[in-house]
Amino acid sequence: MTATADRYRQLTAGFTARVESVPDDRWASQSPCEKWTARDVVRHMVTTSGFFFGLVGRSMPAGPSVDDDPGAAWAAARDAVQAGLEDPEMASLEFDGFAGPQTFEQAINRFVCADVLVHTWDLARAAGLDERLDAGAVHEIFEAMKPMEEMMRSSGEFGERVDVPDDADEQTRLLAFLGRRA
Repeated sequence: MTATADRYRQLTAGFTARVESVPDDRWASQSPCEKWTARDVVRHMVTTSGFFFGLVGRSMPAGPSVDDDPGAAWAAARDAVQAGLEDPEMASLEFDGFAGPQTFEQAINRFVCADVLVHTWDLARAAGLDERLDAGAVHEIFEAMKPMEEMMRSSGEFGERVDVPDDADEQTRLLAFLGRRA
């Protein structure tokens, strides 16, 4: 097992716990992501998983629809990525991306792991669940994102940085860095 496979498993455990805890009447609740409901946050994570399979010329195994069963759809996507990370052949498949040549494993580590952490908070906020994120993961991901701020902002995928007090905790500062109001 690689460090990335282990990291992905740990980060997705938090997202999975939130997915499994969303009350039935909260799937249509607005998330902090403009135009996304709680269900759309899960849809994004499932779609993103499939996107990274496509980058290496593979297809993610078909799973349930997010519309029919967001929990089962997420579990299928999560398990497919986890299996890909644990398969040395799949993990080492390369592609040329906007960050240069990289492997499936490197891309999951660099992009998807951060996405999972941040969208754990988005889903929790939308569904009224525990919004606390793993402090170690927050620190690691925040430190990795800081040098990429210009590239991130120019992508249009992130909101403007939100001002927070100097004494704000690191989770609040990470969320503000990504344009979210904690």
